[in-house]
Amino acid sequence: MEQTLATQTEHPDFSQLLKVFARIGCLSFGGPAGQIALMHRELVEERRWVDEDQYLHALNFCHLLPGPEAQQLATWVGWRLHGIRGGIAAGLLFVMPGALVILALSTLYAFAANLDWFAALFVGIKAAVLSIVVQALIRIGGRALNTRFKKVVAIAAFIALFFLNLPFPFVVLGAGAVGMFVASRRPDWLALKAGKGQIMETARPWRLSLRAILVWGLIWAAPLLLVCATLGRDHVLWDVGTFFSQLALVTFGGAYAVLAYMAQEAVNGFGWLSAGEMADGLGLAETTPGPLILVTQFVGYLAAFRAPEPFAPLLAGIIGAGLTTWVTFAPCFLWIFAFAPWIERMENAKWLKGGLATLTAAVVGVIANLTAWFALHVLFAEVGARQYGPLRIYWPEIATFDWRAGVLAILSALLIFRLRWNVIIVLFTAGICGIALSLL
Repeated sequence: MEQTLATQTEHPDFSQLLKVFARIGCLSFGGPAGQIALMHRELVEERRWVDEDQYLHALNFCHLLPGPEAQQLATWVGWRLHGIRGGIAAGLLFVMPGALVILALSTLYAFAANLDWFAALFVGIKAAVLSIVVQALIRIGGRALNTRFKKVVAIAAFIALFFLNLPFPFVVLGAGAVGMFVASRRPDWLALKAGKGQIMETARPWRLSLRAILVWGLIWAAPLLLVCATLGRDHVLWDVGTFFSQLALVTFGGAYAVLAYMAQEAVNGFGWLSAGEMADGLGLAETTPGPLILVTQFVGYLAAFRAPEPFAPLLAGIIGAGLTTWVTFAPCFLWIFAFAPWIERMENAKWLKGGLATLTAAVVGVIANLTAWFALHVLFAEVGARQYGPLRIYWPEIATFDWRAGVLAILSALLIFRLRWNVIIVLFTAGICGIALSLL
């Protein structure tokens, strides 16, 4: 009887898969750690659709790839159970509930941004976001920086981004290359663990990988080709599509890692939104299910909403949000369907493990850069930058300090670190307090 049950639960039918992943998509709050834990409980512990070793192997594999690891892990589980259609269904159901909520919130934000009470609400939300990012920095740093070499890498990454203004892709990919080299010479510097030693062969993996790359590469490029043919390369939608396509290639380490780079380009490079609005978008993304990288959809919506021609602003915003989501997540399916047949080999590749370990250490420095950048722009209305040779020093205008944001940041930190309140409750509380302080 037990053997029959185990066999049945290892091979759910397609309708069961749809039902479970729809549930996971609606409940996947709490960032990647909470999402990965939720899927482990649902898929490994309760239903036994995959076993513990398979789940951990797949998770390590997803850490090697750019993009949101939790969504890619969901796609891999669907692929393993029902092939390509299972992977597509699981990956989409993981993303779509949050994407629809972010779209609705982005629409509300675009139309209500000039209202006084709405601005006051987001004073509190931005202050809470600052504390949330600090929490992410401490949590990820405590887990990732387990050797002296990794700590040096994290500090170097922070200096390279915050003070030297080096390109984000150069810093992150450069760290990965250094890790690959160090893994072959001094693996003890990275505290690498030995592989499992067993490799599961997959029939014709090269053919499967090449076909996935061709098909999903075309799917990824299709909306960009349509925009280029109908609106031209001078339209904001072309800029949105190409920028977030490039971002999808370097989104290692999760949304926090890439957020500072995205914010600086969207704010200073393209002028799509302000630094404060970028923090608002992160606050919205923190309150919704699904990957935190859905904050990109908020940016794409505002960019198109504010330069809508030849569309109405609402329609342009929806198209911009849809395009951003497409080019952000289509690559995730490409990576999974192309590289899943190689998962066991990648689990045992020391040079890949070394690259990932050093890249993860660099991500701590990247998040420290994001923390400093957010702190300056949340607490001060005006922030300048001065160049001293290769060094760039941010210089806030002390007279523009926002005392409300300072008070609410301290309150949020107390609620998160001391009282250990849920992130969504902290955001809600800080928002209400922002309105109350604005009345004073």
